[in-house]
Amino acid sequence: MQPILKVAMPKGRINKPAIKLLQDAGFAIPDDLDDSRKLIISVPEARLEFIMAKPVDVATYVEYGVADVGVVGKDVLMEENRDVYELLDLGIARCRMSVIGLPDWVPLLNPRVATKYPNVASQYFRERGQQVEVIKLNGSIELAPLIGLADRIVDMVETGRTLQENGLVEMEQIFAITSRLIANRVSYRMKNDVIQQLCDRLQAVIKV
Repeated sequence: MQPILKVAMPKGRINKPAIKLLQDAGFAIPDDLDDSRKLIISVPEARLEFIMAKPVDVATYVEYGVADVGVVGKDVLMEENRDVYELLDLGIARCRMSVIGLPDWVPLLNPRVATKYPNVASQYFRERGQQVEVIKLNGSIELAPLIGLADRIVDMVETGRTLQENGLVEMEQIFAITSRLIANRVSYRMKNDVIQQLCDRLQAVIKV
């Protein structure tokens, strides 16, 4: 019998499309996985055990080996720079990382940039030779330019509706984001057959 694969699964917007992808690949997984209050959910018929995690923590769980594989947004991988294998672009939860501001923004010397992604923002502006002061926030990033805390923000954009409702505009796109399948380096060697089987089954149903 093949070993059980431990999967770090993000709660929230990525969860349902990720579960649907696994179901499409032939894994017998219940639809209400995200509705449970359990933090560890075993699905023995699929030979999978899910660790329900905050999206930002998935790559950490995988790097340290408490999960063999995980589903994580490219934004988290770029920000966290964890030592994991990136195996597959799952093509789900599409959005983009962008520089955002007020439409009448005037370029300043050493502007302030608010973001949940300080490493991504710092690298982006550094590569363009722009000196900025990066302010890390954890929520309501769109508020920063409206109250004068920051001149611009760096954040994920999905539909752009929140920006429009707050009078903000996308100024530059940094990179496109989709969810990825990642693996722990040791698990990839020790459970290579079962991880490769997972990859093959997912690859067959991924919509590019």
